[in-house]
Amino acid sequence: MIILYATVTILAVVLLIIVLDVDPMISLVLGSLGLGLAAGLGFAGTLEEIVGGFGSIMAEVGLLIGFGVLIGALLFSMQALQRLVAGLLRLLGATRLPYAMAAVMTSLFPSIYVDVQLVLASPLARSAAPRLGPHGLGRMSGAVTAGILVGYVFVVPGLGTVSIAGLLGVPLGTMLVYGLLVGPLTAVLTVLVHGLILRAGLWNPERDEDPSESLLEAEALAEREAADGAAVAGPGSGPGVPPLPVALLPVLVPLAMIAFGAVMDALGASTPFVAFVGDPAFALFVGLLGAFVLSRVTMGRRRTGEAIEKGFDTTGQILLITGVGGSLGAVIAATDLADVLGGLFSADQGAPVAVTILLAWLVAAVLHLAIGSISVAAIAAAGIIGPVLGQLDTAPVVVGLAIGAGALFALHVNSNFFWMFQSLLGVSTSGALKSLTLVTSLASVIALPIIFAVSLVA
Repeated sequence: MIILYATVTILAVVLLIIVLDVDPMISLVLGSLGLGLAAGLGFAGTLEEIVGGFGSIMAEVGLLIGFGVLIGALLFSMQALQRLVAGLLRLLGATRLPYAMAAVMTSLFPSIYVDVQLVLASPLARSAAPRLGPHGLGRMSGAVTAGILVGYVFVVPGLGTVSIAGLLGVPLGTMLVYGLLVGPLTAVLTVLVHGLILRAGLWNPERDEDPSESLLEAEALAEREAADGAAVAGPGSGPGVPPLPVALLPVLVPLAMIAFGAVMDALGASTPFVAFVGDPAFALFVGLLGAFVLSRVTMGRRRTGEAIEKGFDTTGQILLITGVGGSLGAVIAATDLADVLGGLFSADQGAPVAVTILLAWLVAAVLHLAIGSISVAAIAAAGIIGPVLGQLDTAPVVVGLAIGAGALFALHVNSNFFWMFQSLLGVSTSGALKSLTLVTSLASVIALPIIFAVSLVA
């Protein structure tokens, strides 16, 4: 009977989100309430699990999300991403740029707030596209998709990655190490395959490119302002930005700290001080402190305050949706659904790891297809699978990677990101399907054999 209750609950949540346009956070809370009451937890018991689950996941990832959002806001304000890609264009040339852009955005800039990353990356993609030929915008749009969204589900501190790790109890250091193996490789291979498909004739500029007049006017205005600024600016004339290698330190230093702690722990050489230095919350705080100091020194108090304010504006919604994902997981854990799902994920036909990976991928993929949100699909899938994780023969980090791959599958028209992508990249609906929906589908599938290989050593 619990299977029926859970099915009805998930369908109800999906319908609330995609048909009635109810906010995912409200939908997930309603689903948690309904499932808890239907499963016999009672009013008090259901509320206790919802509150307890929210608190548990916040203890795991709350500070990490807050610190990560603020670091991203400050880095974007210091133009770190823009200057990095411009440098890569000069260094590598236009042909290699899509690969470099996808790899760098996946490994160095895995964003918690993907909309901000998209806003800043899209002008760079559009400006570089003409140098890649008639399908240049399709290739650069695909590289942006792979760079942003693959990192979002595989690499710390991407929201999808952090949420999956928290719900499955995977140490973030472990998730970082394996995510850096899977994420950049998946992104680069996806760009390669997507480019081959586009060159075969899939991309039609007349049909797939459709920049609005306002977008073209904004680009022209930005070019004029940049030219005017270059003509009148002199040494010390107003706030600046730090040198690029320095601007990247708030990302590179925390990643190095977390990786150091994970490696030392794996070698059995960890000490209390090493554990402190490698703690993800402390590492990200060091990054935030560094970004804040850099911004204040180079850009001044006002621009730093504006960047921090934008970061705070985005934190609340992210924390709420992540927390209620933990609530759903807690309600599921309190029912006997775990035993039923444990049977589905148990070893089967001599290939338990392969079956587990495919089932975890499938659960997340179906949820994403229905709901239209990568993060909600990842959180919901982790909430469903997390309670039975102890019954599986597969390493939790492998299950987490499989969930991330599944949650990436086929982002399409029921996602607000789809329409934002279409507008900012200046592509038509068909162009967005070819450079966003197709690319997320490719990345989701390409990641699977890589995850299978990781499972052999995890």
